Order: sequence, then C-alpha cells, then structure tokens
Amino acid sequence: MMYMSEKVLMKSEEKKSRTEVAEFLRDVASKISVGSLTFRQGSEEMVFEIPDTLELELKVEEKIGRTPKIQFEIELEWLKDRESSKGIEIV
Repeated sequence: MMYMSEKVLMKSEEKKSRTEVAEFLRDVASKISVGSLTFRQGSEEMVFEIPDTLELELKVEEKIGRTPKIQFEIELEWLKDRESSKGIEIV
C-alpha cells in the first residue's frame, strides 16, 4: 500500500542518560501493555488506543563518517481504522 503523504504529529530529539532512556522505554512498554499511550508535548496532548496486534520493526545501522555512530530504531505501526474497539471507561 502506498501512502501519498505523511504528517508528523509530534517529534522530539534530546540527549538522555542510559538510565533515563531505559526508564522511558519501560514506561512506554507498560502503557502499550494496558492498551493506551498518551503523549504530551507542552500544552499538546495525544492519546492513542493500542490494538492487540502491532507491527514491530527494529533496525540497527552503523553510520560511517568523521564520527562513526550506531543508530538503533524501534518502530511500532498499526492501522488507524482498525484500532480495537473498547467500551467507555470512567477513569
């Protein structure tokens, strides 16, 4: 399937310690496990209902240049119109 355009909803890039990154990933994993993930950036907030089945893509690259580096990407993808339907909850 070919997509005509892509819209970036939120983006962040910042330096964090290894411990901070591990804690962030544990938080994300916990939210995925319960089926809902909320992103907040400044005053903007987005909530995503996570379906039972996702596509997981992992990629590791070595970038060679003046300062060689390793890049590790984790990508989760699901179809927007196939989000699992859940009843209304009072939270």
